[in-house]
Amino acid sequence: MKTKAFFITVAILLITVAHSFSQDDGGSLSISLKAAQDYAVEHNKTLKNSSLEIQKAEAAKWGAIASMLPQVSASLGYSNYCGYEMNLGPMSMSMPATGTLGITASMALSGQQIIGVQLAEMSKDLSDLTKKQSEDEIRYQVAKVYMSILVMQNTTELLERSLENLESLHETTQNAVDVGAAEQTDADKLMVQVLSLRTSISSTNRSLEMLENSMRLQLGCGVNTKLVLTQTVDDILKPEAILALQNETFNIENNYDYQLLQKNSELLKKQIDLKIMGYVPTLSAYYQYSGRTYFGKKEGFNMTPPNLIGLTLNVPIWSSGKTWSDVKQAKITYEEFQNTIENTRDALLVQERQLRYNVASNYETYEAQKLNLEVTERVFTNVSNKFEHGMASSLELTTASSDIISAQSNYISAVLNLVNAQIEFEQLLNRK
Repeated sequence: MKTKAFFITVAILLITVAHSFSQDDGGSLSISLKAAQDYAVEHNKTLKNSSLEIQKAEAAKWGAIASMLPQVSASLGYSNYCGYEMNLGPMSMSMPATGTLGITASMALSGQQIIGVQLAEMSKDLSDLTKKQSEDEIRYQVAKVYMSILVMQNTTELLERSLENLESLHETTQNAVDVGAAEQTDADKLMVQVLSLRTSISSTNRSLEMLENSMRLQLGCGVNTKLVLTQTVDDILKPEAILALQNETFNIENNYDYQLLQKNSELLKKQIDLKIMGYVPTLSAYYQYSGRTYFGKKEGFNMTPPNLIGLTLNVPIWSSGKTWSDVKQAKITYEEFQNTIENTRDALLVQERQLRYNVASNYETYEAQKLNLEVTERVFTNVSNKFEHGMASSLELTTASSDIISAQSNYISAVLNLVNAQIEFEQLLNRK
């Protein structure tokens, strides 16, 4: 009975493990854009490393603080001279076995330690800021991939709709050829376009699969997880929001790249203080207790005091210019970095103008291509109806078919360009 119960337990565990793997590597995940961004921030493996860096910086800070606090150590010892007696001329001294206990407490304080704690705290702030930037970067990347998937799905729908229309026209034309009412070349031209569209759809589906794999990687979900995006392009791409974005003021202090530069500048400035502390004295103090026990009939000679207190002040007098050189180098490094900050500031201001222009330009292109697609679809429908009734030539139909495919491609490109321009501008503004 026990053996049977054991196998039943093992079977249940295996089923549970298999189910957990199926949840990780399979199943379906229905998700909105906001939910996808939150999910990615929570599960992204790169971001987990950023969190670990914050913990490491916190540990380094407390390590720096601990270096200024008392350090206590203890030691135990045993010595046995195997009956040896020390000969002191007319007399001798026994050397009995002994046991010793030593306790030492020490503390050292210097200006460099104090600055080191401040540097550790600033490094923690830098790691925290880097993590926030990484979170935003992941959110923006997820938004790009999410919208790209939606646009690619729309592309597939448009192509499949065009394919359906062309296949219907080809069938009608081929029937007309069979009864001698049309030329075979007309049907052949339509067949070439049908085959071309099928190839385009296959290529689009492969691109869609690559985008979905990229999304799975961003989310940190299983590679076999089926993604179901619950929002549409129209839900996310709102003209009023894009137009409002044009009126927002760029505050460079909110930009993460600039904030990181400022934080690094503070670190370099603190490095100057650290080097200057090479001129400052170091104070150290210690207390030592020593106890000895004799394992014999006689006690040995003991000159070690049981309690000892010491205080040392180490004053730097002459370093042959090394400290001065260290301070000078730190100041030059700080000045060089100020130039880097100024260059970056100018570059960000130029980038802001360019991205603002990109948003406006791509929005105008999007509106134009959207209207062009609507007009081209109406033209294609009109020419198709005329062709079916013998009032339009195959050349006109082929031209209209090519025009609608081109209009669909231009529209999709306009949507993607507008989405990318909007996201890049929002990222520069650090817009929440």
